[in-house]
Amino acid sequence: MRAAALLVLPLSLLTLTACRPQEVRPPEAYALSGSIAGDWGQNPRLRLALVGTGVPVAVTNTSTIDQNIVSTGVNTWAFGFDLPTIPSVAGVYQVIVFDDSNNNARFDAGESFARNKQWLVFSPVDANLDSISIPEFLGGAEVLPAMSVKRGWNLYDTAQPLGGANPSPFLKLSTYVLSR
Repeated sequence: MRAAALLVLPLSLLTLTACRPQEVRPPEAYALSGSIAGDWGQNPRLRLALVGTGVPVAVTNTSTIDQNIVSTGVNTWAFGFDLPTIPSVAGVYQVIVFDDSNNNARFDAGESFARNKQWLVFSPVDANLDSISIPEFLGGAEVLPAMSVKRGWNLYDTAQPLGGANPSPFLKLSTYVLSR
């Protein structure tokens, strides 16, 4: 009986340790960080979500990724967000900020949100990607041009010319700006 009790105690401690909440880090300690600005109304419940499309996962909309948003003044915040190590085999994403008005920790249709013109492209290998377009029956516009990417996360800024350093690979990015 005594031996069994001694075995249960370490297992109980291990279970409690595994269920302990993750440590909240300052925004700059996350893989993706930057700033949020704009008028979000009174007492917004700002949250971040990774949205996009990838292979084999067709559509991604997840806001359960570790994150921290800190007020830095009137209508300004700093944020940190952990990007998944492998979100899918390959994909194109954006991090958005939204007012989680129903407080369910999920981005839902109708909630106020903001995004930017920077795309986060994930690739498991160095690759040349074909352009991505909206099908003709939905309007037929090119979403992303053909580009070369490195293994891992790459930042493609649509406000800058394609080529050279655009897209650029990164392990840590601290200049992601989201504004309303």
